[in-house]
Amino acid sequence: MTEHAKYAESREVGEQAREKEWTRPSFAKQLFLGDYRLDLVYPVPTLSDEATKRGEEFVRAVRRYLDAHVDPALIERTAQVPDEVVKGLAALGAFGITIGEAYGGLGLPYLYYCRTLMLVGSYCPALATLLSAHQSIGVPQPIKLFGTEEQKREFLPRCAAGEISAFLLTEPDVGSDPARLSTTAVRDGDDYVLDGVKLWTTNGVVADLLVVMARTGKKISAFVVEADTPGITVKRRNGFMGLRGIENGVTEFSQVRVPAKNLIGREGQGLKIALTTLNTGRLSLPATCAGNAKWSLKIAREWGNERVQWGRRVGEHEAVATKIAFIAASAYALEALCELTSRLADDQRNDIRIEAALAKLYASELSYQVIDELVQIRGGRGYETAESLVARGERGVPAEQMLRDSRINRIFEGSSEIMRLMITREAVDAHLAAAGELINPEASRQERAQALRRAGGFYARWLPTLVAGTGNLPASYGDFGPLATHLRFVERTSRKLARSTFYGMSRWQGRLEHKQSFLGRLVDIGAELFAMTAVCVKAEEDSRDLGRRPYELADTFCHQARRRVDALFARLWDNSDAGDVRLAGYVLDGRYGFVEEGILDPSIEGPWIGTPQGGESIRRKIL
Repeated sequence: MTEHAKYAESREVGEQAREKEWTRPSFAKQLFLGDYRLDLVYPVPTLSDEATKRGEEFVRAVRRYLDAHVDPALIERTAQVPDEVVKGLAALGAFGITIGEAYGGLGLPYLYYCRTLMLVGSYCPALATLLSAHQSIGVPQPIKLFGTEEQKREFLPRCAAGEISAFLLTEPDVGSDPARLSTTAVRDGDDYVLDGVKLWTTNGVVADLLVVMARTGKKISAFVVEADTPGITVKRRNGFMGLRGIENGVTEFSQVRVPAKNLIGREGQGLKIALTTLNTGRLSLPATCAGNAKWSLKIAREWGNERVQWGRRVGEHEAVATKIAFIAASAYALEALCELTSRLADDQRNDIRIEAALAKLYASELSYQVIDELVQIRGGRGYETAESLVARGERGVPAEQMLRDSRINRIFEGSSEIMRLMITREAVDAHLAAAGELINPEASRQERAQALRRAGGFYARWLPTLVAGTGNLPASYGDFGPLATHLRFVERTSRKLARSTFYGMSRWQGRLEHKQSFLGRLVDIGAELFAMTAVCVKAEEDSRDLGRRPYELADTFCHQARRRVDALFARLWDNSDAGDVRLAGYVLDGRYGFVEEGILDPSIEGPWIGTPQGGESIRRKIL
């Protein structure tokens, strides 16, 4: 198969897995179309008093448990979450936060699921990963969305009680390209027989239940698999630069018999199930990112006051003060972004596939910058481990660990690069519906002619709406007081963003899908506008109890975001993308091998892509 054919096959597999219908409104989808629908997110959806009370009580209970029974330094040192911690959290209901009460769970809103993960993530990111991988992408979510009633009654109570689940999609040679999936599931009577190897199985070493993606013929299907089924071997537990407490492994399936009743949904629905699950499942990462940022603010404030240099507190020196302001504004905005998206998920009136993806992308990128700035503020102490700091008589601030732990967030559940491409595909859906064949390089002349007529009608109606809007009216968004100017900026900029998308489609047509840097900048602009909206909405709500303080944080964040937006727009058309791609091709061809002279490579010899051979299963049961 040619390279072009392989690419076309991969694109087709991904396209088949997409949700193609938009039956509910989407704030972010309209934002990318230049239609700023603030009414879809403001006033912000609220919860019932009963749900709020139960949620607050649970978060307090988790906080007490963490404080009394969890030692994050021990988990970092031993690279393992103690069994008694897992059992204690299970007793609280922490493994069934969003599972309905009818199936043994707590039935709490996503808002409190996210607030719980924000709390846990600020204290022990590895523990937050254990809980979120189990509930966000493990067995509970796909079974809730696609499972039969029989499957719900069989598996959800077990998950809620603390039986750990894991999600198995990635393979040694398969990352974001599911068309290459090689694990197979062959029907044999009342069973399917699974064969293959799965990589980076978070929770896989200790899991009781697995969601496994396998190829059934030419399509991919999803199965619930008992982790102790004969033929399953956990080949090894992987080690990483951060999140040292996670139980992530390599799992091999050899003639594993799985009852046909364990098929989730229908044959061939596997990727759609995975993508739909992640629409809300991705909310766990913004939550932990917000927790990291809020913790960074606490440390930055305390250290900025304590440390004195040249007769002044270091936090008063402008070089440090600007970093503290960035950390504070970003922490408030990330919490706002997380809360707004989770409230939309609870409300269920909006389609949040783009919002959740934007939240994941934006939070993972911005929170990493926040923690990196904290390490810089702390100087040598930021680079030093907490254990070393304690050993020499100082407070054990784990800044370097938090930086290591947070780095994976830009890769987990879709790397930032893949997230930008996925968001772009959803954001331009209306354009593709109207003019898809115009930019399809494989379309026939007749298809292009039909598309031209269809596109003419769409753009004749749409383009005039991008000329002016409420953002041009000085009195618009008056409910937001001093923040109204920022919302007017967002409205105007959303129209500019839509025009830029149209210009890009007109300029590159079928080549647009390969202009990934251009598309990525469009997505990053949209993410900034979404975050600005979220922080203004939160500040307006919080100001009722906290006065002007939320406005001050939101105003600073919006000013910072506007500068980033301006820079992204400038780089849309004035950049080095073409030259960079050309030079990268030369690098891959070995043209610049002389640059690599004068070094020694410390890498250990071995194949670039491989799997462990032999050995007994190292699966560990939580006792």
